[in-house]
Amino acid sequence: MISGSSGFSWIDTSVIVLYFVATMAIGFLCMRRGGRSVEGFVAADRSLPGWLTGLSILGSFVSSISFLALPGKAYASNWNPFMLSIALPIATVISVYFFLPLYRRAGAVSAYEHLEKRFGPWARVYPGVCYLLTQLARMGAVTYLMALPMSVLLGWDIYTVILITGIAVTLYTFVGGIVAVVWTEAIQTAVLILGAFLCAVLITIDIPGGFGALLEVSAQYGKFSLGSWEMSFASLSESTAFVILIYGLFIHLQNFGIDQNYVQRYITAKSDAEARKGLWIGGLVYLPLSAVFFYIGTALFCYYKLNPGLLSPEYAQKPDYVFPYYMITSLPVGFKGLLVASVFAAAMSTVSCSLNSSATILLTDYYKRYFAPNASKRAEMAFLRISTIIWGLLGTSMALGFTKAQSALDRFWVLAGIFGGGMLGLFLLGIMGKRSGNISAAISVVLGIILIAWMSFSEKISEVLPFVPKSPFSMFLIPVFGTCTIFVSGFLIGWIAWLIRGGRPKDKF
Repeated sequence: MISGSSGFSWIDTSVIVLYFVATMAIGFLCMRRGGRSVEGFVAADRSLPGWLTGLSILGSFVSSISFLALPGKAYASNWNPFMLSIALPIATVISVYFFLPLYRRAGAVSAYEHLEKRFGPWARVYPGVCYLLTQLARMGAVTYLMALPMSVLLGWDIYTVILITGIAVTLYTFVGGIVAVVWTEAIQTAVLILGAFLCAVLITIDIPGGFGALLEVSAQYGKFSLGSWEMSFASLSESTAFVILIYGLFIHLQNFGIDQNYVQRYITAKSDAEARKGLWIGGLVYLPLSAVFFYIGTALFCYYKLNPGLLSPEYAQKPDYVFPYYMITSLPVGFKGLLVASVFAAAMSTVSCSLNSSATILLTDYYKRYFAPNASKRAEMAFLRISTIIWGLLGTSMALGFTKAQSALDRFWVLAGIFGGGMLGLFLLGIMGKRSGNISAAISVVLGIILIAWMSFSEKISEVLPFVPKSPFSMFLIPVFGTCTIFVSGFLIGWIAWLIRGGRPKDKF
């Protein structure tokens, strides 16, 4: 664990405290509008402007995963993970013209209600469970990465920092609902962007020889490389540029197409035009912004390469710690507080959104659907608040588990792929598999889950069952193969069943 430093002044502490107080104040100010009715808590009464929802969507991408893990990856290797960002504009175009109109027409707050209408109740439960598990992994990674610089700068135990920040985020989400989430996310995104650009400039100035030396050292060590573009069967076992690009496209389509976080933003916009504007802002601005984060990691590599001895080997072996270490040892007074506030902003916005959307799914897809369909508005609000607290505790517990990870980004990507469960495949099957009914869809999901389980755990399974072959593929291809397996198998089974029935209506349970 990196120890704290006396270089963290009262000015820096004041910046963080003021930011923290302002964020909590926003949550309480939003109580009247977003915290006192179910519609206000989960959909902001469908009244928000596009620029606000756009900054909120952008904030979902720009979490502390971006602020700390991306520089850490660029520091340790190269710009290979940037391929994930390059895939985003492609997914944005598809989503603006395909996914967004679908949800705006339906008007349902839940992203999975239409799957129940298409295939039956199980098709609403399955993606809901996958989504909730994915959000736990996301909250864990984001909270952990936020706690890193706080523990470094304040000298506190990282477990204490995780507990305190987890409680704080849960509290203002509990109070203000989706209105508090969107407004704080927009403000936090602006703070984070300012902090990222400021830090990029300061590191470049600190490098002996400036930007020219950075380019020279980066070229020497291949730091701007996007990785191998090999497209052979063997390359699918590695994180090549092609593998990350395909992974990114599927993950972003899953986000925009069936992730409650994003679908809920579509619903909060006051019109279709404003919803489109928000999606364009969130989907396109992230590409250049993520390049800044990768640049920071590359600049840190050059800075410490040209200043040997400033970074101890202990810290160099944990890339996620390098940026926080630079903050405490090299930034001037006042800027440390601003940068830590930026990381704090990134994490709070993402975790609060995950909490609100998870509570929404628990209410709409489980509580009202199976346990209390005629519950009063008061009972629904109570359930939303209790769910927010419970999910906040679970997310904080997940963050404690991330403290053992070598790379938080890699662990999150793998967990997101596993928990994603090929949800996008079922969603696409429901739209394009016109001949596919309940039975064919259920069979395809079972096949997809078996494939995902094999790709995820084949190495451990083969130790017990030697006849089970190990997966030769990269873990990043799990959501790709899972999605394709569910969609293709469901489409073919539905088509064959339709032919056998002689063109009669779709199969039913």
